[in-house]
Amino acid sequence: MSYEPNDGGEEFMNFIAAGLSDVGRERDHNEDSFCILPEYRLFVVADGMGGHSAGDVASKMATHTVASFFAATAQEDATWPFSFDPQLSVDENRLLTSIKLANKRIFDASVSNAEVQGMGTTVVGVLFASDSDRVYIAHVGDSRCYRVRDGEIVQMTKDHSLVNDYLSVMPDMSDAQRAEIPTNVITRALGMQDSVVVDLGTDECRAGDVYVLCSDGLSGMITDEAIRDAVVELGDDVEGLSTKLIALANANGGEDNITAVLFRVTE
Repeated sequence: MSYEPNDGGEEFMNFIAAGLSDVGRERDHNEDSFCILPEYRLFVVADGMGGHSAGDVASKMATHTVASFFAATAQEDATWPFSFDPQLSVDENRLLTSIKLANKRIFDASVSNAEVQGMGTTVVGVLFASDSDRVYIAHVGDSRCYRVRDGEIVQMTKDHSLVNDYLSVMPDMSDAQRAEIPTNVITRALGMQDSVVVDLGTDECRAGDVYVLCSDGLSGMITDEAIRDAVVELGDDVEGLSTKLIALANANGGEDNITAVLFRVTE
């Protein structure tokens, strides 16, 4: 299903968006979740983990909590559960706080309910700034955000993974050494502890840019170049693009749940 904002975005950039999630070819249930909130110009993907049903619970708690927090803070006199960082904008604080709140709720549910003990989820969220042609990108874990601009793809997030942790201290690691490190181990996720560090970035967007948010069921099955080529081919048709990306991941094995949320920036 495709989405467009209700109010036209005032004088700032607008967008068209679409999202799709698929169980893949090897899993029997889908632990991914996503939400697109045109009224807040917000996009979120979460990839749950923790065994049958628990990962599903965690990812849905993440997207629901983020969406609920944005709804609850639509009024200026709303109460915030965490301190406000004066060095950041209201938009940045709002995005970060919603994710921190999701982490706290998932962690509390995990320690109080044996059926979902140890559950967690990755998350990536992108929010249009309310006062400029800018987007804020927040993430925890290995769910990613890409930007395709003028035929070039850039990964806007850095995976919180064991591989990246090793590379940060051993940047000259050989291919043989890298091959010995498990590629599916993430080092940060919502629900692992009662607090979480959320990475936050910003990007000046342009008309024609396409942003792709995805779980590792997509990025782990197809190359960045394949994502770029699909965007170049179908970027104006965001609904068709989401369908094609899911199909490509399944064609390459579909080893995990696959979720793609994307939006194209328009004038």
